[in-house]
Amino acid sequence: MTRTPPLYALAQHTVGRYLRHAWRPSVTGLDQLPASGGAILAANHLSVADQLFLGILTPRHIAFWAKAEYFRSRGTRGHLTRHVVTALGAIPVERGGGRAALTAFDAAAPVLRSGGLVAVFPEGTRSPDGRLYRGRTGVVRLAHKAGVPIIPVGIRGTDRLRPPGARFPRRQPISVEFGAAVFADIDRPADIRRLTDTLMATIQSLSGQEYVPRYARA
Repeated sequence: MTRTPPLYALAQHTVGRYLRHAWRPSVTGLDQLPASGGAILAANHLSVADQLFLGILTPRHIAFWAKAEYFRSRGTRGHLTRHVVTALGAIPVERGGGRAALTAFDAAAPVLRSGGLVAVFPEGTRSPDGRLYRGRTGVVRLAHKAGVPIIPVGIRGTDRLRPPGARFPRRQPISVEFGAAVFADIDRPADIRRLTDTLMATIQSLSGQEYVPRYARA
């Protein structure tokens, strides 16, 4: 198992303790999470708060993605930002399509092979209306490349934390549920799409969302 970065552990005991006390989030299915070894956590994406609650409710360190700009910011504030994202064990991702986007997966593969957890939102963006949208195939490709399982995750309630017009987050029920692993056994190209659809169906069963068979717009 990879070592938890000290700053990440500190955040678990400070920010995490506050969030657990204030919102009393529930978590189920932790027995589905490997105690060691690399794995991808593939979750639905309702809110920017998804990473926070997934992070504080998972007993292992999770490598999340962060914009590459954060890793090369300048000035005093930029130096602090670089230090924080690096110390949290984040993975830089370039904005834009093509090869720039693929560098995120290139950076994630070594983390997975070394026994780490990486969080991925297969929809590729936050849901615009609370429904679950078609998954992009990158998560299955990454799992196959790194030789690790995919753990489906269903998150509920984070989209209601801050309704339109609300100045501060509201205390809403939050839950995170882990499902049985999906393995990226690929024999032919068509398997990639099939496994992605299977993964999204499992996430839907955990999150209880209505499914939309098309990609969400960013």
